[in-house]
Amino acid sequence: MQFRPCIDIHNGQVKQIVGGTLSDAGSRAEENFVAEQDAAFYARLYRESGIRGGHIILLNKAGTPYYDEDVAQAKLALSEYPGGLQLGGGITADNAGYFLSLGASHVIVTSYVFSEGRVDYDRLKALVKAVGREHLVLDLSCRRREDRYYIVTDRWQRFTDEIISKETIERLQDYADEFLIHAVDVEGQAGGVECDLVRMLGDYAGIPITYAGGVGSYEDIGTIRALGRGRLHVTIGSALDLFGGQLDYNRVLAMMDA
Repeated sequence: MQFRPCIDIHNGQVKQIVGGTLSDAGSRAEENFVAEQDAAFYARLYRESGIRGGHIILLNKAGTPYYDEDVAQAKLALSEYPGGLQLGGGITADNAGYFLSLGASHVIVTSYVFSEGRVDYDRLKALVKAVGREHLVLDLSCRRREDRYYIVTDRWQRFTDEIISKETIERLQDYADEFLIHAVDVEGQAGGVECDLVRMLGDYAGIPITYAGGVGSYEDIGTIRALGRGRLHVTIGSALDLFGGQLDYNRVLAMMDA
């Protein structure tokens, strides 16, 4: 297990938000934390800690008023830690190479690939052709409906027809270097992880998976390690002291594998 840090950017500021509350109308979201520091501050901290594989997420939609401000913050972070951070939010085959040229190690993609509720393999292959499988992270963030987890797109607002399962993951693994999976229903609430989802993901032993959502205690980290069979990496946002939470950053790092 490795710690994968995050830099979530909304309306040009580093924030932690409650999952599922993003709205394009008025660029609104329910906020847990708004940083006084810019994105470069967090990128520098992660670089100095020797942590790689964290993700920058642009939370405003491309073409909306704040998107350019989000990108400006992302540029600051990538210049501070070139090659150490991934970037997602509005990624397409046309702009993916641009963000790699700014210093992102990978681009993270959801909505572009899961168009019209299903996997668009033409778009997925176009992305692989544009940047290479080794630079691509597929975001399979999901929400629960009845007894299944469905991949959600468009800032987690729209359900697709794609169900998270070991079979789905194995079907997509040849097109990506890693997966990023937010449990959206508990994201930003620090009230415990989605144990059923973690257990399911732990059955998969292929390319790396980073789990995010609901971590609120050191015990939750142990739960992810146990149910995920040591195969999952973890992101912690609102519960981390860097973002106003109770979990000590250095203690979290000490709990990770070397």
